[in-house]
Amino acid sequence: MTTRLNIFTIPPHRAFADALAQGLIRRHGGDPLRLARGVVLVPTNRAKRTITDAFVRASGGGLLLPRMVAIGDPELDEAAGPFLDPADDDAPIPPAVDPLQRRMILARLIETHDRSVDVAEAVRLAGDLGRTLDQMLVEEIAPSALRDVVLLDHLTVHWQRALDLFEIILEKWPQELEKLGRIDLAERRNLLLDRVAARWRAEPPERFVCAAGITTSAPAIARLLRVVAELPQGQVVLPGLDLAMADEEWAMLGPFPVDPASGRRRRSLDTHPQFHLKLLIDRMGVQRGEFENWRVATELDAPPARSKAIASAMMPAERTTLWSDLPAGERRLAGVRALEVATPAEEAQGIALALRQALEEPGRTAALVTPDRALAKRVAAHCSRWGIAIDDSAGAALSILPPGTLLLALAEAAAQGFAPMALLALLKHPLVRAGDERIGWLEQVRVLDLALRGPRPPAGLAGVAAHLVDPEGYDARTRARAIGPWAEIAALLEPIEAAFAAETVPPATLLAQLREAAERLCGERIWAGVDGRAAAALLDDLEREAVHGPALIAAASLPALLRTLMDEVAVRPPQGGHPRLAILGVIEARLHAADLLVLGGLNEGVWPGLPAPDPWLAPRIRSELGLPGLERRIGLAAHDLAQGLGAREVLLTRAKRDAGAPTIASRFWLRLEALSGGLERATELEAWARAIDVPGVHEPVTRPEPCPPVAIRPRSIPVTDVDRLKADPYAFYAKRMLRLRPLDPVDADPSAAWRGTAVHDALEQWARHDGCDPDALEPRVLEMLRAAHPMMRALWQPRLIEAVRWIVRETAAHPARRILAVEQEGGIDIAGVRLTGKFDRIDAMGDGTIGIVDYKTGQPPSTKAVRAGYSLQLGLLGLIAERGGFAGISGRASCFEYWSLARKNGEFGYVATPVDPAEKYGRMKPEEFVPTALDNFTKTVGEFLTGRAPFTAKLKPEYAPYSDYDQLMRRDEWYGRERR
Repeated sequence: MTTRLNIFTIPPHRAFADALAQGLIRRHGGDPLRLARGVVLVPTNRAKRTITDAFVRASGGGLLLPRMVAIGDPELDEAAGPFLDPADDDAPIPPAVDPLQRRMILARLIETHDRSVDVAEAVRLAGDLGRTLDQMLVEEIAPSALRDVVLLDHLTVHWQRALDLFEIILEKWPQELEKLGRIDLAERRNLLLDRVAARWRAEPPERFVCAAGITTSAPAIARLLRVVAELPQGQVVLPGLDLAMADEEWAMLGPFPVDPASGRRRRSLDTHPQFHLKLLIDRMGVQRGEFENWRVATELDAPPARSKAIASAMMPAERTTLWSDLPAGERRLAGVRALEVATPAEEAQGIALALRQALEEPGRTAALVTPDRALAKRVAAHCSRWGIAIDDSAGAALSILPPGTLLLALAEAAAQGFAPMALLALLKHPLVRAGDERIGWLEQVRVLDLALRGPRPPAGLAGVAAHLVDPEGYDARTRARAIGPWAEIAALLEPIEAAFAAETVPPATLLAQLREAAERLCGERIWAGVDGRAAAALLDDLEREAVHGPALIAAASLPALLRTLMDEVAVRPPQGGHPRLAILGVIEARLHAADLLVLGGLNEGVWPGLPAPDPWLAPRIRSELGLPGLERRIGLAAHDLAQGLGAREVLLTRAKRDAGAPTIASRFWLRLEALSGGLERATELEAWARAIDVPGVHEPVTRPEPCPPVAIRPRSIPVTDVDRLKADPYAFYAKRMLRLRPLDPVDADPSAAWRGTAVHDALEQWARHDGCDPDALEPRVLEMLRAAHPMMRALWQPRLIEAVRWIVRETAAHPARRILAVEQEGGIDIAGVRLTGKFDRIDAMGDGTIGIVDYKTGQPPSTKAVRAGYSLQLGLLGLIAERGGFAGISGRASCFEYWSLARKNGEFGYVATPVDPAEKYGRMKPEEFVPTALDNFTKTVGEFLTGRAPFTAKLKPEYAPYSDYDQLMRRDEWYGRERR
């Protein structure tokens, strides 16, 4: 006698959860207790919430709900209660191994058998290994099946090594489980499902049992669904099974048996949205024709023609030639619109506007479904501009939430020896000293920030302390101010530095020090809230299970290890967003219904996403073993899209480019376009998205020309600022009157200015303390380089040594010249202001005159600039010297030289001069240089300092190459549009 199976499907155009709830209430709601005694098996905990909400909507009042059990729940027996694991069984099922414990054990096995892999990489690989192992357990494939695969001799070296290690671990893993007295979670779930299937087959329950929305094709689940379908009060309800598909098309999907002649298996159409459903019902041992439609309509349903159009759009590629012969009703996508914009920013703006528009109609609901978490975050941010809070049910990775970023910043800073960038990122974290202490703490950190500008100090807390007390170098006063704050900060970090000092450390030790250091910096606040509790739980689990993993870990590997684990911890926000709006991932949205469903991010690589490679088993081996192909996820993504297209109103969106390059439209988007002859465009949303942030009128800023009163203008100017005042008066105004100074970057590469200062200091010490001894300069430079970064030292030392050797030779080549003084400051009063300057070197020439020498690590000024009245610094220094502005220096300046350490004619070091007695190459005569400099200086000062001329921005841009104040003057807004 053939048993009638109670198997149904709800087509895509119907709202699955609402249709299911209404149908169950009609069948079993006559007796409220009968409905409450029933059991509804659903795929995930999110599906439980969705179906619960549907029951609430369908009840219209109070209702005792049936028990809902998520078969994907890790704690399946606890969630389901005694009917899945009855207490009177003779052979209780062993407990499952903790997922993190398993991962640490697998990481230890990987590291033991491959010493080239560090611990962080071993933990990452252990995660992939666990997923592959779970897939084998779910598909009930014994590890010994690997030995029967006939392709092993044809694998590349990479895959062969991975497979060898995989086999070794699979041999060791059962021994580890036996020691623990546990089994794998996937195996335990299979045993639980088989046990309840056997129990229900032997003793059918008196309550009704409904399996709804389950599409997983695992053999254990297929067996359970078969039993449920055979129960007198059992029902199996699948989402979106295509009952109208032609039999020949259905047969094309696969899976196919092995060809006895060739020994090969024909490839299945894994990417088709119906494939996983066909595999499921094949394993259930039922035929598609045995399914019936769940005949319940809801207010959220789309027209029935939508299901036909969806089925047509998802035809196998070989049958898409039939599209042109389809009736119009099977190609129509009424109610589906498309939003195609230029950038992800416009896409997010358009989606936010669509969600905001939905709220204008009372009771109307809307949801965004997308696998693109960046798009989801953007949409939520745009909605906040209208005061709309919208929850992303997919949550956020712990690694990007405040407690996670704090722990990662702390581990990174310790691993890098408290390098300035990592150190300041840690100390400025919003959780550090949050509350009443925050303002005072930030003041201390800002002082330290200023002190750590420029090249990196020596490593470690002691290295930072030594940098702060060093009397030499840039801005010693700022560094001295940071000594006190640093003592307090260093005391908080010393314990974790000690833990990270060893080359390898037990992981539990590092984790304990990390936790304690985080509490010293943040107090208990770091563990507050849902994200803090998630961070605390992860650290607690990791400390507890670390004993099962690798015995020792390199301290530098801890940040990568933590990031790997935190990336996999999804923290979902507590409920509190708008009740009529939702942002969902594709898994969360499988059974969700709304009046408007936005399917966002329809680009290749996003929806569908790129298949994640399996680093352990080659694709051909996976196929031979019967494991799901990597492309099956494309079929699942297609099914998710098909279900989403069944909403009453649908908006499809994509951006034509992402942050880096043009995008390719999703294959699903292209199919829908081709089928329908062109989707209806959401032109009004596109226009609104572009217009919402566009001002009606653009009013560019005018060129700044501040004109302060003469009385408050500076009455002192160094020779190095004269060119700035003349070529870019605004930059002089910003520097001298607004007193704004550009800050060096933190942890910066040594700049040209820094290198020049270091070389000048070495040359000064050589002249002052070594008497220009030819043998002393090179050791001075080597000592200076010893404090530089190793990379900079390796790149700069050879060329610098060649240049200083040239200086020694050049100095010795002019015995008639004598160095009078080096690095001396002075000044004179002239033209109503004080002109100050500092020379590098002044020589006594053989004829009684003096020579001004300026050392350059780069190129000297051009003759063209000198002729135009710029780069006259040497002339102004000569002017100060001639008028007695430098103590102990007198005489007429006749020689003006730049000693450049740059490369010329294949050698490092040469002398350049802006003067020439014969005026060669357009140079000035030596006797004209100082008067020319005086004349230019007098005119410039009379115009801008003692006169009333405005400080115009970029007055002579060709001689104002510096850009320190370009942002302040908003240069890009007016440059090129100003009136000449």
